[in-house]
Amino acid sequence: MPSIWVMLVVSAQVAFVIRALLRSGLTPSARLAWVTIILALPVVGLGAYALFGEIRMARAQRERIRDIRHHLHAMQIGQASPSACVSGPVRPAFAAGQATSQFPPVAGNRLTLLPEGDAMMDDIIEAIDAACDHVHVLYYIWLPDDTGTRMAQALAAAARRGVACRVLVDDHGARRLIRAPLWRQMQAAGVALERAAPLGNPLVSLLFGRIDLRNHRKIVVVDNRLSWVGSRNCADAAFAIKRRFAPWVDILVRLEGPVVRQQQAVFVHDWMTHHAEDLGAVLAAQHAGQPGAVTAQVISSGPDDVQTTPSDALCAMIYAATDRLTMTTPYYVPDQSLHVAICSAAERGVAVDLVLPARNDSAIVGAASESLMPELLQAGVRVHLFRPGLIHSKIVTVDGQFAMLGTANLDHRSFDLNYENSMLLACRDFTEELDTRQQSYIDRATPMDRATVAAWPLWRRLRNNVIALASPLL
Repeated sequence: MPSIWVMLVVSAQVAFVIRALLRSGLTPSARLAWVTIILALPVVGLGAYALFGEIRMARAQRERIRDIRHHLHAMQIGQASPSACVSGPVRPAFAAGQATSQFPPVAGNRLTLLPEGDAMMDDIIEAIDAACDHVHVLYYIWLPDDTGTRMAQALAAAARRGVACRVLVDDHGARRLIRAPLWRQMQAAGVALERAAPLGNPLVSLLFGRIDLRNHRKIVVVDNRLSWVGSRNCADAAFAIKRRFAPWVDILVRLEGPVVRQQQAVFVHDWMTHHAEDLGAVLAAQHAGQPGAVTAQVISSGPDDVQTTPSDALCAMIYAATDRLTMTTPYYVPDQSLHVAICSAAERGVAVDLVLPARNDSAIVGAASESLMPELLQAGVRVHLFRPGLIHSKIVTVDGQFAMLGTANLDHRSFDLNYENSMLLACRDFTEELDTRQQSYIDRATPMDRATVAAWPLWRRLRNNVIALASPLL
């Protein structure tokens, strides 16, 4: 009897290894990681590949997403703002961004960098209080804390005075709000509520697709006039669910101009994916005036379309760098091409600074990041470990001329599995503002050096490198 079980397991391993080798879209490092896990951990490896090895979505869901995309594209024909004429070193990055989300770069935007801390959320709440027509809100995490309560109350008040308020939250990330009285209070006030990627019964959901494909976006649009982009969830900086890592340090930027329409298009697409209401007409409203001088482009991405990702635009940005490159991210587990681009920039003389949290809220991701530090430091990258809380901002700036910020981390999950929303921009003045903000992070960080890494005990280096074997899958 034991021999029969052994034969079954071995047969399953062979079948799964062949599947991993034949599956399209996997990088060689990801194939190697899956083959290693399947062979080294027979039962666990088989179960892990069955659950998380492939981006599985129900056929009906894929078809619905495709139909919505085509419908919205048709609605926007003739309505979109003219594409900006982009030249110089940022042009390849904008081209890669457009290949990812189909949005062209548009000129005439005004961007306002909001202050750090809970005060940044006041800007959104004040705009909701002044809304006249509609408010659209999408968050991955929304906690029923002080910030979350004030946001919910502002939406409820807006709905009661006749403003069309729609709220879409990730079913997993916002589960505490969904279970709280605030959710029902918003609904009673007339706010339209919807859950993205509903989990339902996880055991049943696993039969039809992966349950870890989450909507990680953070978008607010008010009256087709204002929008916000950044890393901040709808929660206090104290972040009650992971208080020991607090404060969570985020970035939030207010948008005005034609790029707001692109933010709106992302929200409308996600809303219609989960709700029968057709919001295509919202995109037909023309934007009045050209409020600023920033050229910007929304880069939205998700697992239903992984041919190109934000990583492609980031690589184009990094290879264009000639003077300085500054990056801030809480999670550094990049694909090989992005990691090589960063190291190559430092090796060719670009001043490269990378800000990471000193203590990561994910021990596994933290260990995988540490495994890459020797190579980063050897190449000349200056690594800074932010200590007063968890740095959660996601910012990349190049040569003080162009930048990317938003929800996407520098990791595989952001590039391949999550629904993310970032923005690429070209503007010397605003990029310098972002560089100033990142310098404030560096001023509160401890520099990592090669001597410190060399002094790590054997168990730590072994742990990091073992976990790194699975880094293409994290």
